[in-house]
This record gives sequence, C-alpha cells and structure tokens, in this order.
Amino acid sequence: SLPVLQALEDGLKEADADPSVKAVMICGENGKFSAGADIRGFSSPKRLGGALGPIVSLIESSEKPVVAAIEGVALGGGLEVALGCHYRIAHVKARMGLPEVTIGLLPGAEGTQRLPRLIGVPAALDMITTGKHIPATEALKLGLVDEIVEENTIEAAIRLANKV
Repeated sequence: SLPVLQALEDGLKEADADPSVKAVMICGENGKFSAGADIRGFSSPKRLGGALGPIVSLIESSEKPVVAAIEGVALGGGLEVALGCHYRIAHVKARMGLPEVTIGLLPGAEGTQRLPRLIGVPAALDMITTGKHIPATEALKLGLVDEIVEENTIEAAIRLANKV
C-alpha cells in the first residue's frame, strides 16, 4: 500500500542520514514479510511517489547494510524488497516467489534483474516464468537467502546486522 511504501522510504532515508544507525533490518508484521502489492491498487490513478522500484533501488544503494528478516511469505513486490537488501535471513517455514505472472503481470520492481544475478539465470527463469513459491530450504541452496533459522527471525537478522 502507499502508506507502507512511504514509511519504508522515509525510514530508509532517516536511517541513512543518522550517523548513529549502523545497519537496517526490514521485517514484516504478524509473521509475514510481505505478500506484495494489493492488485486492487493497480487500477487506481497514478499518484506521485509510491513506486516500489525506486524504493528497492534506495535499499540496494544504502551505504549501510540492510538485512531482510523474512517470515511467512515474501511474494511479488515483497520478494523484490528482499532482493534489494544486502542480506536475507528466512524462517525455515518461509516461502518466496514472484507469483504475479500467474495473473498475467511481470515483476515490476526489477526483480527480473536482481533474481538472476543472485541465483543464476536457469533458477531465476523458472521462478519468474512459473510463479512458483519456493521454501526457505530451497532458497538457501539457491543462494536467495544467506541463512535460515528456526528461531526468532528478527533477532537473527539483528545479530547478522550487528556482525556486518
């Protein structure tokens, strides 16, 4: 939603400008990282700001390490946010994917560029063209996530952020 995108952008800019902030951790709420965009918003008139691509680029270009704490699902735009992060930790029960292709849409926040760089072209093409969701264990094998945990994902992401 627009308020979530705005809060993410504002938080990133504030963290980057604050010399006391050494790293950033991005997480979802209620056990879910992000299921992506609400497609009902696609038919609304375009507003200034609120585009996911520039926010993902802002994450990626941060001089401070940004760690994604993935719980539940990271789908569509949610996975694209995680792809912009420098590190990704996932709960063992998490699932990731780019399912928008199943409704005739392509990932719009450069996930089609970031995913192949991270996991290789064959695996990325499979995920992008089929829309399949992969479990955290497969994501770790592919290199999509840096670590999987069975414990509190947020605490693990904070530990990683402190390390880096």
